[in-house]
Amino acid sequence: MLLTISTTYQPATDLGYLLHKHPDRCHSFSLSFGQAHVFYPEANTQRCTAALLLEVDPVKLVRGRGIKIEQYVSDRPYVASSFLSVAIAQVFSTALSGRCQDRPELAQTPIPLVARVSVIPCRGGEEFLRQLFEPLGYSVRAQGHLLDENFPDWGHSQYYTVELHHTLRLSDLLSHLYVLIPVLDDDKHYWVGDEEVEKLLRRGEGWLNKHPAREQITKRYLKRQSRLTRVALAQLTEEDNLDPDRAQEKHAQEEAAVEKPLSLNQHRLNAVVVALKHRAAKRVIDLGCGQGNLLKILLKDSFFEQITGVDVSYHSLEIAKERLDRLRLPRNQWDRLQLIQGALTYQDKRFNGYDAATVIEVIEHLDLPRLEAFERVLFEFARPKNAIVTTPNIEYNVKFENLPAGKLRHKDHRFEWTRQEFQTWAIRVAQRFGYSVEFQSIGEEDPEVGYPTQMGMFYQLAI
Repeated sequence: MLLTISTTYQPATDLGYLLHKHPDRCHSFSLSFGQAHVFYPEANTQRCTAALLLEVDPVKLVRGRGIKIEQYVSDRPYVASSFLSVAIAQVFSTALSGRCQDRPELAQTPIPLVARVSVIPCRGGEEFLRQLFEPLGYSVRAQGHLLDENFPDWGHSQYYTVELHHTLRLSDLLSHLYVLIPVLDDDKHYWVGDEEVEKLLRRGEGWLNKHPAREQITKRYLKRQSRLTRVALAQLTEEDNLDPDRAQEKHAQEEAAVEKPLSLNQHRLNAVVVALKHRAAKRVIDLGCGQGNLLKILLKDSFFEQITGVDVSYHSLEIAKERLDRLRLPRNQWDRLQLIQGALTYQDKRFNGYDAATVIEVIEHLDLPRLEAFERVLFEFARPKNAIVTTPNIEYNVKFENLPAGKLRHKDHRFEWTRQEFQTWAIRVAQRFGYSVEFQSIGEEDPEVGYPTQMGMFYQLAI
């Protein structure tokens, strides 16, 4: 079976960076059911095509299963199926997770893509094929095939060659293919259990709960197992019914649960407070303050004279106010605090005039194309004397036992950076806007993957 992915994004050869497969080489991978090969039929600055060729070994499919007619009459080695989904997950795992070490911003950028699958069974016909992909924004071209070209009167088969056109992130394309190819085939080559629900929700995150055919997709993906289908649909419905503010709160709780064994949030807050005092920053604005974890610490410390919390979520600000009210501080202490609603990607005069701005676990929630707007808001317009930015170290994620492989710590994270990626970004920003930057690691160190949280401390250079 053959899958090709093409782009005219320029330079088109950047597709090789996104897939982590060099266009000048042929890459081969051994799988439990055969061999996968990745090569580039064309690769130039104008157009680049990557091909995933999967050779399924018919002998491996039937080994140990006894003699059955299926080992003589089977389409499994030749058509796109769950075998191809497994190959995508294993061969393109980094691209599927939305990461790219050399081009991190490109991994989060929609680019023109064309996926062509030869040949795919569609149990439901071309109409069902379109019902799956067109709601996701794809332009669909489907070519049907006769049962036998020598006997055209026999009519058409259930097999199609499919071409999908869209401008989107490569990770989204791969996620759609990963889920929907087995749905079209309406079969899987392996046992489907509870872990398949988690796979479906993870790969369907952000689109499946809104898809008009989500019930059919869920039922087919889980091989029509009623219990698993009910569990998956219940979670999709719950996610669909959450308003944005409460969804953010729910996701934040999930992230806290991942990091709780390390008391990581408390380590982060302590490190930030120490850095603020070290710079004698008495007037502090917390950008993306959430539910007020840092504000609570600052308000209890008389060292800080002016404290402002900013968040785009009014619901989060309400929770922050309720939590701060419980501190029962003297009335004169409350005069130091204000909470304001605002977006961090738009210039706001209320952000100006502070000794320090803190941005704690916030930038990873921004779409990468919006990151430059945030940089200007903070470093060009607000221009605090000091800025403290923390963000997860994605390399450390492998150390969290309750975090599935390849998954980010928070469902709303648009990206997570390696240590090198964060430092490259911070140094560039500092040089552009007239700051110096120092780095500090937070949490327990692992000799191979470093610390769980990375912190950049920006200091305004004297003019």
